[in-house]
Amino acid sequence: MTDLARADELVVERIETVILDVPLRRPHKFARVTTDVQPILLVFVHTGGGVTGVGEGVVPGGPWWGGESVESMKVTIDTYMTPQVLGRQVNDIENIWRDICDQVNANLYAKTAVEVALHDAWARSLGVPVHTLLGGLSRDSIDVTWALGAEREEVVIEEMQRILEAGTHSSFKLKMGALDPVADTQRIAAIAEKMADAASLRVDLNARWDLETSRELLPRLAAAGIALIEQPVPGEQYEALAELNALLPIPVMADESLRTPVDAERLIRLRAADVWSMKLTKVGGFRRARDIVAIGAAAGIPSHGGTSIESTIGTAASLQLACAAPGVTWGSELFGPLLLAEEVALIPLSYSGGRLLLPDGPGIGVEPDPAVVSALRRRHLTRD
Repeated sequence: MTDLARADELVVERIETVILDVPLRRPHKFARVTTDVQPILLVFVHTGGGVTGVGEGVVPGGPWWGGESVESMKVTIDTYMTPQVLGRQVNDIENIWRDICDQVNANLYAKTAVEVALHDAWARSLGVPVHTLLGGLSRDSIDVTWALGAEREEVVIEEMQRILEAGTHSSFKLKMGALDPVADTQRIAAIAEKMADAASLRVDLNARWDLETSRELLPRLAAAGIALIEQPVPGEQYEALAELNALLPIPVMADESLRTPVDAERLIRLRAADVWSMKLTKVGGFRRARDIVAIGAAAGIPSHGGTSIESTIGTAASLQLACAAPGVTWGSELFGPLLLAEEVALIPLSYSGGRLLLPDGPGIGVEPDPAVVSALRRRHLTRD
């Protein structure tokens, strides 16, 4: 379809939601949960012109992180969001967003899946990539940090060494928060000592420590050679995050503390973080993500392309944003497709030399593989 697409060709005729259960190559241990399967919600927007756009709803390991799950997303989209979208044109995104928000508070993961699908359908109708709708390219690839679970020292080191030998990544993020804080700190310090000359290391505490524990132990991590600390305290504790950011000689990155433009303003006002983790999945879609990144850039705060362990579909959407938004200058951890044991897209994304390359083609640049979707599709709302 061309840029002369008629209005009736842009009308949403049908919305389909499908849950997939995609196995991981190895278990991934977060601060609170361990998963060996990543549930993913795909949202398909079908237009009168025969174009289908797709968006992905996915949370890192389940509802412990942001309160949503693929099951809650599906029900919310099917019951409350779809009636606000049917019969509307896919390019009427701001008005659709307003009407959805009148019916549904929060639920930003579900809103992201719908908003991304609308952008994908619109861009495909015009025959252009999504980054064109976001203002054009700032870059055509991005650095990728490999994230490891909160595993034992020897398990983490073995995986890091294997990846370094493969030459695919040279920076790593280590999960913390699942162990006693002192033991966890000793574990990371030992890893940092053994890997100091080989790789750049960051840690993510998934908001598990309190301020007192963080005051005592985070300086030890900085002294051990850790290059960045991600979200040590709960997301709502902005003042505590700001105190730690002032205390530490290394950058603090906000993740759970950043979901809305209002959160962004508060982080700036308190000088609470040096870097922002921009997960497209957690903020409501392309437009809110672009706005938040721009707010940070105006204050001199770079954004990092965070991950919720998306499939190739969700990763491609995040990559469109990361390559369009000038403020995403702190690299990314868009490694999700490499951790999944099944490829969901017809053509996988390309990783080369530690970077993820932007695909050619309209929309988000990739399409789901119907055979894989059928094979991994969950037949009931909940897993058996």
